[in-house]
Amino acid sequence: MISRPYPAGHLMKHQLIDESFFPGILFSGGENWKVMRRFTLSTLRDFGMGKKSIENKINEESDFLVKRFKSYGGKPFADPVILNAAVANIIVSILLGHRFDYNDQVFLRLMGFINENIRLMASPMVMLYNTFKPIFRWLPGNHKKVQENAVKTQKFIKETFTKHKERLDVNDQRTLIDAFLVKQQEEKSEFASYYHNENLTMLVSNLFAAGMDTTSTTLQWGLLLMMKYPEIQKNVQNEIEKVIGSSEPQSEHRKKLPYTDAVVHEIQRFANIIPTNLPHATAQDVTFKGYFIPKGTYVMPLLTSVLRDEAYFKKPDEFYPQHFLDSEGNFIKNEAFLPFSAGKRSCAGENLAKMELFIFFTRLLQNFTFQAPSGTELDLTPAVGFTTPPVPHLICAIPRA
Repeated sequence: MISRPYPAGHLMKHQLIDESFFPGILFSGGENWKVMRRFTLSTLRDFGMGKKSIENKINEESDFLVKRFKSYGGKPFADPVILNAAVANIIVSILLGHRFDYNDQVFLRLMGFINENIRLMASPMVMLYNTFKPIFRWLPGNHKKVQENAVKTQKFIKETFTKHKERLDVNDQRTLIDAFLVKQQEEKSEFASYYHNENLTMLVSNLFAAGMDTTSTTLQWGLLLMMKYPEIQKNVQNEIEKVIGSSEPQSEHRKKLPYTDAVVHEIQRFANIIPTNLPHATAQDVTFKGYFIPKGTYVMPLLTSVLRDEAYFKKPDEFYPQHFLDSEGNFIKNEAFLPFSAGKRSCAGENLAKMELFIFFTRLLQNFTFQAPSGTELDLTPAVGFTTPPVPHLICAIPRA
């Protein structure tokens, strides 16, 4: 059985899926999903995913992020938009071929649309709309705002790839959009019919949102947890100082920094930012543990059930980096560590996200000690949203000598 995500509400239980209905990669199925995923993976690799070039790009962006954090002079500030922008610039460089300044108004509006939608997706009205669309589509509510934001985001993307089309050079493809537009012109390909503008618009939207939100949300949790547990933060800093000093962290350093690697893994496990995973549907009739599940049945594969499984994690509800360390301090893998999901529908950008998390986190801990403002009690309760960031809070980034 292969399950595939789709937006709740468009399909009721036992109803067959119209695989051609959803463009892009996150919610599509069938051959469209296969073509878009294959294109996405190959193009991300072509533009540096898993290679030295993207490591250098992440470190370059880290320079801007560190500079921004230093500008606050150790005084309290809120971090979400800054982290969103830094992480977003990595996928933007692949999609559009450039980075945005953190104060760019177009960039801020685009991130605002996406962030608002991610928060609203967990609101009661939107969930009711997704479940009973024929009724609630006529009523006012947050679902209308979600649709408005989506239209604005897609308008920006369409204008962007129109500009790329005007200056496209098939012999000098610089972005994922360029690569897609070249595919559009390859009329002899058996998959040519899948490279239409609707797929391009939704694919870019999917990659921008997924590439920005999940990693930046994890980093938000990481900094909050370092403030909450200063002794763990100090252990990370000591290891970084001992192993790489002030050198730029690279993926090859991960094996030399087992404690730091364990802390990054534990941040992902504890944060559990997509507890319900993406919604899926069965691709065929299947019997699972004695239950018959017809084709097209709505399925929620809960990531929480593995990330907080007490059979695999000694202290599932606590932040405990030793979940990924043996008695001698060596990093150990855990088969229940599945923050990127599993199987054929696992996150297409997993390798990029891992690299971003490790380099951004290490660079920030190299340069700062993170503390809560005096008298502040840190709350580890997650906020409401399709992804679950920490509740709003202030941080103090104290520059390290």
